[in-house]
Amino acid sequence: MIVVTGATGHLGRLIVQKLVTLLPSSQVGASVRNLNKGSDLKALGVRVRQGDYGDRGSLVRAFEGATQVLIVSTSSADLDPVVQHRNAIEAARAAGARRILYTSHMGASPRSKFFAAVFHAATEDLLQASGLDWISLRNGFYAESALHMIADAPKTGVIAAPADGKASWTTRADLAEANAIICADENHPSGPTAPLTASNALDLSDLAALASDILRHSIRRETISDEAYRAHLSANGLPAKFLDIYLGIYRASREGEFSATDPTLGRLLGRAPTTMRSFLTNILAAD
Repeated sequence: MIVVTGATGHLGRLIVQKLVTLLPSSQVGASVRNLNKGSDLKALGVRVRQGDYGDRGSLVRAFEGATQVLIVSTSSADLDPVVQHRNAIEAARAAGARRILYTSHMGASPRSKFFAAVFHAATEDLLQASGLDWISLRNGFYAESALHMIADAPKTGVIAAPADGKASWTTRADLAEANAIICADENHPSGPTAPLTASNALDLSDLAALASDILRHSIRRETISDEAYRAHLSANGLPAKFLDIYLGIYRASREGEFSATDPTLGRLLGRAPTTMRSFLTNILAAD
C-alpha cells in the first residue's frame, strides 16, 4: 500500500486521484488531518485515516500496512517543517514502510535564500539518514504561485515587485501526475529526481507580456526595491514573520535558483508539460 500524507491539500489530493488510475484503490491510503475533508477520497475506494504531522502516534496509525509513504511537504511558518517531516519519517519507519517519497523542490539547498528550499534540503538529509529507500521529488516552482505575484495586475495594469529572475513555472496538476507515476514505479531510482519542470523559464516581465496578450490590454512590469515591497506587504497586513519568506523568493530567483529546465517531467507524462501561456489563459480568460 502507498499512503499519501496531506491528502486533502492541493497537491496531495491530485496525487491520490492519479494513483487510483494507476493502481487498485485498495492499494492506496490517505493520511489527512481532518477526516471530514476526506469523504471524496473514501468514495474513490481509498483508505482514509487521520494523521497529523505534529502527532507522531497518529501518523504511525495512518501508515499501518504501508510499504511506501509519500510525505507531501508542509511549509508551515508556525511549526518547524523539518520537525514535522522528521515525525513523518520516523512514523513511516515504525510502521514498517520500506520506501519514503517526499515532495521536495527543484531549488533545495541549505544555502538557498528561499525559506522552503532550505527545509527541503534538511528533510532530504533526514531521508538519507533514515536507513530506508527514499526518493526526493524535486518539483518545479508552482505555476499557481505566479498568480500571487501577478496579483491584481489584470485590473491595475501593473505588476509591481522586486527584481526577479526566471522560473520554470510548473502546474500542480502536471507535478501530481508525475509524482504518482514515480510512486507507482517500484524500480524508480533512489535519491533526488532530476528537476521536474516545465519546458521553459519565464520572469515577471515575460508573464506581463503573456498577460497583456491574453487580456488584450497592456500589463506593465514595474521593478520596485525590496524595501518598498516589504513596506507594501506590511501595510497590507502580512505578519512580520512572513516578510523575509516572501522577499526570499525574489532574492533566490535573482540568483537563478528556479531557472533550470529539464525534460524529465515531459518524459514521465508522455506529453509536453502545460505551458504558462495555457495556464494563464485558463485563469485570466475565466475572470
